[in-house]
Amino acid sequence: MTDLSADVVVVGAGLAGLSAALAAREAGASVLVLECAPEDERGGNSRFSNGAMRAVYDGVEEIDALVGGLSEAERARADFGSYSREQYIDDMARVTGYRTDPDLAEILIDRSADTMRWLRARGVRFLPLYEWHPKGPDGRVRFSGGSALETQGAGEGLSAALFAAAQKAGVRVRYGTRAVALIEDGTGVVGVRARVGREPVAFSGRSVVLAAGGFEANPEWRTRYLGPSWELAKVRGSRFNMGDGLRMALDIGAMPFGNWSGCHSASWDLNAPDVNELALGTVFKRDDYMFGVMVNANGERFVDEGADVRAVTYAKLGRVILAQPNQVAWQIFDAKAAPFVHGEYRTRRAARFTADTLPALAHKLDGIDRAKLLATIAAFNDAVETSVPFDASRKDGRGTVGLAVPKSNWAQAIDTPPFEAYAVTCGVTFTFGGVKIDTECRVLDCDGRPIPGLHAAGEMVGGIFYFNYPGGAGLMSAAVFGRIAGATAAGA
Repeated sequence: MTDLSADVVVVGAGLAGLSAALAAREAGASVLVLECAPEDERGGNSRFSNGAMRAVYDGVEEIDALVGGLSEAERARADFGSYSREQYIDDMARVTGYRTDPDLAEILIDRSADTMRWLRARGVRFLPLYEWHPKGPDGRVRFSGGSALETQGAGEGLSAALFAAAQKAGVRVRYGTRAVALIEDGTGVVGVRARVGREPVAFSGRSVVLAAGGFEANPEWRTRYLGPSWELAKVRGSRFNMGDGLRMALDIGAMPFGNWSGCHSASWDLNAPDVNELALGTVFKRDDYMFGVMVNANGERFVDEGADVRAVTYAKLGRVILAQPNQVAWQIFDAKAAPFVHGEYRTRRAARFTADTLPALAHKLDGIDRAKLLATIAAFNDAVETSVPFDASRKDGRGTVGLAVPKSNWAQAIDTPPFEAYAVTCGVTFTFGGVKIDTECRVLDCDGRPIPGLHAAGEMVGGIFYFNYPGGAGLMSAAVFGRIAGATAAGA
């Protein structure tokens, strides 16, 4: 077998790994990427994403430059506003309970805008992320919450563009190659042991970048670290993210760091397969809960559906649903909410129920306390503050009064037929626990010293996200730290 060495060996071919590979090549290093997936499933979790990226920007002209020219119609359609460094810092701190590592968070934020430009120069194309920002009463989309852009073609387009850039740059990629151990020579990490099929193969390099994702596809590890019932969560992304990179690093003394019992988990259709498939993409996401009510098997609401904008609530909702009886809940909407419920809700495989009356809808829902459900909706309808105008484009303050579980924004009575209900459960996207790195993406050992020759990026990095995350920050983190890790590894 040939092609067994390079200056930099990268483990994983998602956004973090390919960003590292491109940065290392630009620094003059030869690069070999080991990807455990076959070529037709390459791309890691990034390929399953919707491509949202959260970056600092100062007004519409910066959006225009990244998109490559907004049309007059697009400018008229939306108020893009701006997203400052201070807003990003506040969002990161607030949603992580002020636990995010301040040094890593500042790097993520301060390098976000430049990394967007770097990605665009390497063939990644961006579009305004209209989907996350509903229209206001004036018919214009008001951008808020930070994630203003998505990659053209979502995760599929992002992955294709990066692989094309990597090929053009001379990055070599080995598919079907699962890394199993790091090689040390007494001075540091000098390679990777892997399996191609069942054949053991050793790859040597001056340095190694681990970008192999978290352990979200490993039910045993989920139960071990996230807790009981997490083996029952459905996997939203790659089936190959089994924690291999984390195990390899920990085996040679890397310091575990961050929120090992935490993860990105969202509301996911009950009919989704246990592990997602590339052909299905994001059709099972159920992120429009803000415009209806959500009830559990006891027929009770259990969460404030309007606590904040989608981008800072959806990634913690899966955990809450998993804690409900039978790990299931129902999102219920009436006809007034229909304009705000996206098309993937009506995919053929959705766990969808419709009826012209609420009692008829309740009758179709198996495993729910129907009488309690109807009482819950009646109480909710009576509690809506109708004196406050509804505005889907911002936190409108239209809430409820007197309920044990309030709804803080976007409250509307569920009273206009037809009615719809969607059965949902927990979908896990990526895990938050990882290894500790320094500001140059060098992996630290348990004594806090860099392990020579070893670097990490992407979901393998601990300390950035705790409990929750701001939407679009995951892909941004992968690109920012992947780029740093590749450049550092090339100079190691």
